[in-house]
Amino acid sequence: MRRAQLALAAALLCALTPQAGAQNFPDRPIRLVVPYGTGGITDITARIVAPAMADQLGQQVFVDNRPGGAGMIGFGATANAAADGYTIVLATTALAANPILFKTIPYDARKSFTPIGLVGVVPMVAVVPESSPAKTLRELVELARAKSSETNYGSAGNGTDNHLTAEYFNHLAGIKVTHVPYRGGGQVMTDLVAGRLSYVFATLPTALPFIGEGRLRALATTGQERSKALPDVPTVAEAMLPGFSLYAWLGLFGPANMPAAVHDKLNKATVAALNHPDTVERLRKIGVEIKSGPAQDLGAHLESELNRWAELAKHVKIEVTE
Repeated sequence: MRRAQLALAAALLCALTPQAGAQNFPDRPIRLVVPYGTGGITDITARIVAPAMADQLGQQVFVDNRPGGAGMIGFGATANAAADGYTIVLATTALAANPILFKTIPYDARKSFTPIGLVGVVPMVAVVPESSPAKTLRELVELARAKSSETNYGSAGNGTDNHLTAEYFNHLAGIKVTHVPYRGGGQVMTDLVAGRLSYVFATLPTALPFIGEGRLRALATTGQERSKALPDVPTVAEAMLPGFSLYAWLGLFGPANMPAAVHDKLNKATVAALNHPDTVERLRKIGVEIKSGPAQDLGAHLESELNRWAELAKHVKIEVTE
């Protein structure tokens, strides 16, 4: 009985002193939530970054795929987890854009998370079928204006980077065409190659094999500078919209109110992992431009993205889901 009482007292003491636990963090494996299925750019990035972080933290970092709801299942699971650092999420553009796409969201993008660190950005590329008459981005826009009812674009689903990038571009280019959402990226590219879609703003890793095989034509990339993978392809800014710059992005967040000691350890581990030569090489091969740094950089980036998509919603009628 005495031993049981002592054990209970020790447990209560630990519960009352969370900072003590924070100082010993981590003493067990960490769950890295990926709010999408396997095989996409978010999942691949997580599986590159996780072991590199594990090396820095001295504990396993395992990937937990929680797909569904435009990322909201995974985001919600993280927001509702204990703020002890043992559950983190690799967030995407959807975290900032979902507020304009859904009436009900199980978290608050500004208040439910603690920014840990920006991981990187991924330029998109506007691609059309090889059979398309559009040889340039401007020609694609002219075609869309002349035949708006016959022009469409595909995406991997509402709230995905394909969808949001296309809507942003369409708004600035002054075109109105039909959005065709799918339940994943694979079928989008299949239908685009087959000519059932007019164009797609695809992530570089997804599009490059098709471009290399001559089955898709790249018209423009969305970054500030030309992609090293496609040096002969102009940026959207060069092609027709000066100042245009848009990237898909990836950043690590934990639940709100994480202890400072835990937060700092996770940020330092993230930065160190992203600066490791092996991680750098592997991420660059899949088209991710590393953007590691202080946690406040990610917080500022999220705020900028929330404002960007809120501004878009003022000008573009986007279908909102209950």
